[in-house]
Amino acid sequence: MTTTITATPKAAPHPLRAEALRGFPPLAGAAVLLLLGALLPASADTWQGDWAETADHLHDALVVALPLAAAAGCWQGGRNRRRRTEDLWGTAVRAPLTRLLVSALPVALWVAVGYLLTVALTTLSAWPYVRGDHPHLSPVPGDTAALMAAALLGHVVGQAAPTTLAAPLLGLAAYAGLTTAVYQDAVSPLNPAVPAVNGFWPVWWQPLALAAWTLGFTFAVTLAYAARRRATALVPLAAALAAALLLSAGNGPWRPDPLAHRQVCDTSTTPAVCVNARYSGMLPQVRAALSGVTGKLRGVHNLPVRWSDRGEEPRADEAALPILTPFGWSVVRGRMTHREQYAWEAVVALRGDCGEESERVQLADDAVQAYLAPNPQQRDFDADDAKGDAAARARLRVNQAARAELAGMDEERRRTWLSAYFGARTACDTEGVPSL
Repeated sequence: MTTTITATPKAAPHPLRAEALRGFPPLAGAAVLLLLGALLPASADTWQGDWAETADHLHDALVVALPLAAAAGCWQGGRNRRRRTEDLWGTAVRAPLTRLLVSALPVALWVAVGYLLTVALTTLSAWPYVRGDHPHLSPVPGDTAALMAAALLGHVVGQAAPTTLAAPLLGLAAYAGLTTAVYQDAVSPLNPAVPAVNGFWPVWWQPLALAAWTLGFTFAVTLAYAARRRATALVPLAAALAAALLLSAGNGPWRPDPLAHRQVCDTSTTPAVCVNARYSGMLPQVRAALSGVTGKLRGVHNLPVRWSDRGEEPRADEAALPILTPFGWSVVRGRMTHREQYAWEAVVALRGDCGEESERVQLADDAVQAYLAPNPQQRDFDADDAKGDAAARARLRVNQAARAELAGMDEERRRTWLSAYFGARTACDTEGVPSL
C-alpha cells in the first residue's frame, strides 16, 4: 500500500513585507542616512560636547531631510507610470487605498529608520565629549513623524503628477517652501523644519501635536485621493486642524531650558569662577585656565565677586566669563583650546568697559594685562612697534617700563596698587587709577 504525502504550500509573504525588504524603500532610508551623515560631521566641532547643540543640529537638518523624504516618496509613487503598469493595477482586486499604502508605507518607514539611525550615531559620537547636561531627545518623535508624513504626501503627489520629473521638482519646491515659511509668522509655528531656538525646548505635548498636524494632514490628503468614501478624510483633517491651533497658540509649545540660567561655581578662588550648568563639567578646565590669574590676585581687594556665565550682561558685582559657546573655538570636543587667549580675555573683563580712556589709564591697563595674563599676540605687537616710527618706539619703551615696574614690586606693594587699580576701574573712576 502506497502512502502519498502532500506538501503544505508555503504561505506567500505579505505584500508590505516584500515591498519593505527590497527595491527602492531601503535605498530611501540609506539616502537620508548618507545625506545627514555628510552634513552633520562637517560641523561636528560646534556640537560634539554639547547636548543642546547636538539636538539643535539634528532638528535643523530637517530642512534638507524633509525635501529628500518627499522626493523619495514621490519617486516611489510614480513607479507604476514608469513601468507602464497603471492599467494593469487598475484591474487588481485590492482597493486603491490599500495599493497606495502598501507601496507608500515602506518608504515612510525606511526614511524614519534612516533618521533614527542618524540620531543614534550622532548621540554616540557626542557622548564621549559632553561635559554636562543630558541628551535632548524630545524633538525626535515629532521630527520623525514629519519625515514619514513628507514621504507619504510625496507618494500621493507622485501618483497624481503626470511627469517623471515630479520627484526632483517636489524636492526643490519643498525646500523653497520650508525655508520661506521660516520668515512667515503666520505659518512658522506649523513648519516642522523651523530652526531650533537655543535655550528653548518643546513642552511634553509639542511632539505629539506636531505629529498630529503633519500625519493628520497627510492622511486627510491620502484618504481624499484614494479612499472609496472620501468623507473619512474629515476625521484626520479635524485632528490636524486642532493640532495646528494648539501649535499656533503663542509660545505655549516652548519652554526655556532650566539649565540655561543656572550656574555651577568654584568659590575657592578670588574671583569665584562660574560656568553655565549646561556644561558644568568644563568648570575644572576653566579654573585651570584661570589659575595663573587667580593666583596672582590672591589678597587683592575691590575685585568682582565672580566671573559669571549668564549669557547676558553680568550683575554689578560680577565680570563676564569669556564665552565657551558656541563650541568650535574656545572648546572643541570637550577640551579647551587657546587657554592663554582665554585667560587674557578674562582679565580684560575684570576691569569692565568705561569707554574711551586716557593714555595714563591705557598704560596701567597694559601693565596689568602683561602681569596677570598677557595677550598671546603681545610679542608680535611689540615687534611691530619696535619696527615702527619714532612715536611707536617711544610708546613701546614707556609700556615696557610700566610692565617692568609693576612686575618688580614687592608682593605687599603690588597688592595695594592692584586693589586701588581695580577699585577705580570697576567704578569707572579714571582719575583714581594709580600711576606707574
